[in-house]
Amino acid sequence: MTKESVIKILQEALDELDLKIKSEEIENLLEVPKFTDMGDFAFPCFSLASKIKMSPQEIAQNLRAEIKKIPSGFQDIQVAGPYINFFFNRKNLSIKLVNEIIKQKDNYGKIKIPKSKKRIQTMIECPSPNTNKPLHIGHLRNMSIGDSVAKISAFSGEKIIWANLNNDRGIHICKSMAAYQKYGKTKTPKSEKIKPDHVGGKYYVMFGKRAEKNKQLEVLAHRLLQKWESGDSSVRTLWKKMNKWAYEGFEKSYKKFNLPKHDITYYESDIYKKGKEIVQKGLKDGIFEKRKDGAVIINLEKEGLDEKVLLRIDGTSVYMTTDLYLATLKYKQYKLNKSYYITGNEQDYHFQVLFKILEKLGFQPEGLKHLSYGMVTLPSGKIKSREGTKGITMDEIIENTQELVQKELIKRFKLSKKELEKRSLVITLAAIKYALLKVDIKKNMIYDPKKSIAMEGDTGPYLLYSYARANSILNKVMKAKKKTKNKCHVLKLNSSETELVQKLSTFKTVLDKSHATLNPSLIAKYSYELSQIFNEFYHNSPVMDSEQQEFRLKLVTAFKHVLKNSLYLIGIDVLEEM
Repeated sequence: MTKESVIKILQEALDELDLKIKSEEIENLLEVPKFTDMGDFAFPCFSLASKIKMSPQEIAQNLRAEIKKIPSGFQDIQVAGPYINFFFNRKNLSIKLVNEIIKQKDNYGKIKIPKSKKRIQTMIECPSPNTNKPLHIGHLRNMSIGDSVAKISAFSGEKIIWANLNNDRGIHICKSMAAYQKYGKTKTPKSEKIKPDHVGGKYYVMFGKRAEKNKQLEVLAHRLLQKWESGDSSVRTLWKKMNKWAYEGFEKSYKKFNLPKHDITYYESDIYKKGKEIVQKGLKDGIFEKRKDGAVIINLEKEGLDEKVLLRIDGTSVYMTTDLYLATLKYKQYKLNKSYYITGNEQDYHFQVLFKILEKLGFQPEGLKHLSYGMVTLPSGKIKSREGTKGITMDEIIENTQELVQKELIKRFKLSKKELEKRSLVITLAAIKYALLKVDIKKNMIYDPKKSIAMEGDTGPYLLYSYARANSILNKVMKAKKKTKNKCHVLKLNSSETELVQKLSTFKTVLDKSHATLNPSLIAKYSYELSQIFNEFYHNSPVMDSEQQEFRLKLVTAFKHVLKNSLYLIGIDVLEEM
């Protein structure tokens, strides 16, 4: 029995009452009850009351009356106030479900698209760093979201194109260059004893502090930008050197984070001229206008937005200039169906303006979306990278969290240095990614390294521990050679078995909803709730030597596969033992 079976029953009953409701709407209304004694699925009738002059309770009773016979595979269909609750035949469902999960393993829940059918082409752009500073805690959330959305979308049958835009030019880059030119001169990452991508950040911070007293630094930065755009060889040489350091550092961070290798990398420096061409054409076509001071702008006040500069007074371009061209380039290159920008909510306005300008230029593709996420802070407060606050870079966050994990592992286990490094990194990334993904992406959040590594509670390590516990149960049974010859059968499901089966059965539903809403927090929440239910099962339902040993072994195995798949979807690797 599946959700589709419930939808079909409801569709037929609604048709009998002349309530024409699409199956998609029924699906959206269906709920999974919190408690198993309320059924496997529940259909609320509140929204139907507005369509006909009848209370939700009456609608529920009339719908139930139209279901003349309880279909095979269902135990019962009950009315509970304004709800219709559907109860599956749980014994049969349980055996069928665990066998299906065990058979499909890592592919359970995955949608296979036939070779004859074209897959949806989805581009995900992330993390799109600036080369004037290292990756920071915001990029950790950025990459966690991007990686998870990509995995959820691919699991749901889409073809993912991983893209990255290196913001490698502009006034912010020239500020780092100006400070380095004046105060760094011949210094290198090696001589500074810092990670390559931290060089630009060091001098960007230095620029911010010293420009307050030395106004000539601002003048120098703007002069460098003009010289860069005119192709000055000495400026370009310095720019290439500093950007090379940034890319070396970024790649090390991507690899440590297990970020998939990008399919295509764009560089703002390669495409900004094409953006300027679009602006010039828009100016010619009367879409844009030139101010008296020479700047090219678009006035969007009628659309509820402000005036936006597209070319500065000196003719140099801005971020928007590049984004205009890149948006069109992506669709032409890959024939995209969807294109997602993963950035913080401080860029909400930028994308509102971008999409509005693209619309005025006649470019209105489907699936162009800004996945905006809330700000991440540490317990110490708001992060301001330009002020050079310590402990906020991606590398520092991972290193500090890993140190905490290693201290805990040393207390519990005797591990080789190599094993300690390996295991602690897996736990560290699980702690960070889960902490960043369990919160709805729209919300601001605080990342607390100490709380994130706890082995109990709503944490990544707790999920890893739950997986390892399931693995330990299976290993103990096999080691004791206690595997019986009895067939997998169910005498009676206790409450913890029932809850675990029910939770396993909702994995596909949660996956579908997470994919539809582009919300990884649903998978994260599911992983935690599934682990809680499993651990309750562990305490209440001994596996070895029980009358239902074979079934319980299969139930534990099914849990392992589903939890592993859930964790994969939020970018977390598992450990066979903790």
